[in-house]
Amino acid sequence: MTRARIYKCPQKATQSGKIRSHRWILDYGQASPRSHDSLTGWVGCSETQTEVKLSFPTKDQAIQYAEKNSIAYDLEEPGSHHYVVKNYEDNFHNNRKMNWTH
Repeated sequence: MTRARIYKCPQKATQSGKIRSHRWILDYGQASPRSHDSLTGWVGCSETQTEVKLSFPTKDQAIQYAEKNSIAYDLEEPGSHHYVVKNYEDNFHNNRKMNWTH
């Protein structure tokens, strides 16, 4: 069995809401290679663990679950977000440092 991955659910790029972005996911890895079915053209796998994704409200609960069930895991910490606050009126200030581009 491969190592599981514990990571924080990322915010969707097309959504501005933060629902489900605070959840931690335990995702099982893939142990065997995928096989190609020549009749249907589908790609499949014989193991069902790759379809399982468990979600937890906190990182500690996800780690406790993995350790309790003897699951080897890799922990991926989320990166830091850097937001720059911009106002529309800043385009028209006299002390602009950049040239007007529109």
